Amino acid sequence: MANIKSQLRQKRQRSYLNRDFDSFRASLLEYARTYYPERIADFSEASMGGLFLDMAAYVGDVMSFYIDHQFGELDVNTAIERSNIVRQIKAAGVKIAGASPATVDVDMYFEVQARSSGGSAYTPNSTQLPIVLKGTQVTSSTGIVFELLDDVNFSETSSAGDLIAQYKISAVDTSGNPTRFLLKRTAQFTSSKTVSETFAISDTFIPFRTLGLSQPDVTEIISIKDSDGNEYYEVEYLVQDVVFKRANNISADSDQVPESIELTPAPYRFTANADIDTGLTTIRFGSGNADTLDNDIIPDPSEVSLPLYGSRKTFSRFTLDPGRLLGSKTLGISPRATTLSALYRSGGGISHNVDAGSIRNIKTALTQFSESVSPALVASIRSTFDVNNPSQAAGGESALTVDELKELVPAYRNAQSRIVTKDDLIARIYTMPSNFGRVYRVGVRSNENNPLATVVAIISRDSNGRLTQSPDTLKKNLATFINQYRLISDGVDIVDARVINFYLRYSISVDITSNKSMVTQEVSNRIKDYFSIKNFQIDQPIIVSEITSLILGTQGIISLADLQILNRSGVVDGRGYSDVQFDFISNTAKGVVFGQPGSIFELRYPTSDIIGVVI
Repeated sequence: MANIKSQLRQKRQRSYLNRDFDSFRASLLEYARTYYPERIADFSEASMGGLFLDMAAYVGDVMSFYIDHQFGELDVNTAIERSNIVRQIKAAGVKIAGASPATVDVDMYFEVQARSSGGSAYTPNSTQLPIVLKGTQVTSSTGIVFELLDDVNFSETSSAGDLIAQYKISAVDTSGNPTRFLLKRTAQFTSSKTVSETFAISDTFIPFRTLGLSQPDVTEIISIKDSDGNEYYEVEYLVQDVVFKRANNISADSDQVPESIELTPAPYRFTANADIDTGLTTIRFGSGNADTLDNDIIPDPSEVSLPLYGSRKTFSRFTLDPGRLLGSKTLGISPRATTLSALYRSGGGISHNVDAGSIRNIKTALTQFSESVSPALVASIRSTFDVNNPSQAAGGESALTVDELKELVPAYRNAQSRIVTKDDLIARIYTMPSNFGRVYRVGVRSNENNPLATVVAIISRDSNGRLTQSPDTLKKNLATFINQYRLISDGVDIVDARVINFYLRYSISVDITSNKSMVTQEVSNRIKDYFSIKNFQIDQPIIVSEITSLILGTQGIISLADLQILNRSGVVDGRGYSDVQFDFISNTAKGVVFGQPGSIFELRYPTSDIIGVVI
């Protein structure tokens, strides 16, 4: 009992709530007067006791400040030091980039000779039509240079054999027969310039070799190749060993899906990082040694074991050299004893958003003609080359500031590079680049036969804006695209959505002071807007009461006598509908029409499929 009491008497009270100089000094003064009353009695500012209190409080104040400061630097919203803010921005996955370029649709014109296509019909002479090559440059009245992104073939035809280029008669002979045609095609240009740069790489193996590009505001690295013919691919992280690659679609559905998507191994790869202060971009390669590279992801342990030298008889259990593991292809290959050729685009800014009609000058015209066209005729056709931008250039912006980049951090932290939820899957499908086909609507539901699988119903639109089945190439591209993001245990079944076409018939009574035709037209227009396909999703039901309210809410309507929604399929009066047959009456419950799983309702021909009668 005596020992316990002595231990309790020896325990001294301390405060851990002090944060500034004054609170530290006051607490120390109270502590000294409580536990050392006989040792030091004078704690005035001029005394030795006051000096000790001030020095201890000063140290505590400084330590408290730096603890608070360093803790605040762990969060991008409370960080003060610029280097820490940038580090937090990068850690969140925000891509730091320089000024962005403007893009603009430019109309390109050529004039060629006409030729007879039989009888009195004339068409442009397709053998004289050129290919405008990417890299062609045009300038605006303010001096901004725009560059063509992709080749444009003026002789390209649709699946029906018609020229894609628009054309009109520009000259006729004395008999009124066309002698020349003016053709127009629209293509996308960018205000970023293409830069080529080479790097001589020494024969010294350097893991994670880093190189700097000379031009600021790099917007895209087009390609990096070495003198041995190896191509280096840009990846987000060096552990990413495959990339998506574009390929021209040569299938019959190339009109809807111009390109196919492929997965390509990327043993030669790099990451690109921009400096927020200078705007310069550095590229970092992997750590693998190409001279000693084998096909194993992880080297044979016997090749990386640590040897024992001399008379040493003992060793630790860790006998592998961890440094030699970096020489594997896990993080890509570092270039060595070669010359790298980098092709990239740089430049941009808000001043690049030039006005409509300001791009009228051609700086560099890169064209390709058929060998059957004479040089004189080539020169004549090239002299007719003209350009114009019907709309304003857009997209040019200054580089984001640190504060603007901070605002992006929450969104990037919530984003995922994997598909976990239904919303993740839908968002990933909609973000597939349009070159590989455009999915107009997506519906996701569980697979009744497989709890780990999801059924994805998709639908596309034709050139007239009507729903049509997605091409097979698009489905293959989509499967390849989302396969890189799904969880390993999840399955995704891609199917065509079922299109349920219908027509609507209504009978109304109209106020005698109203024009019956105008009221009927107004009702039909309101129904047309309601059933616009942009307002409907897959598996979305039709709510009959909303249509009723819409009709009765039209000025001049007294009552709604009848409202019917009926199915249409096959061919009706020369109009093509889907083959899906659907009973609206049996699938209506409590005023709501439910479609089959994975289906979408479409009022395909509003002008003919909305029938209004005034009684």
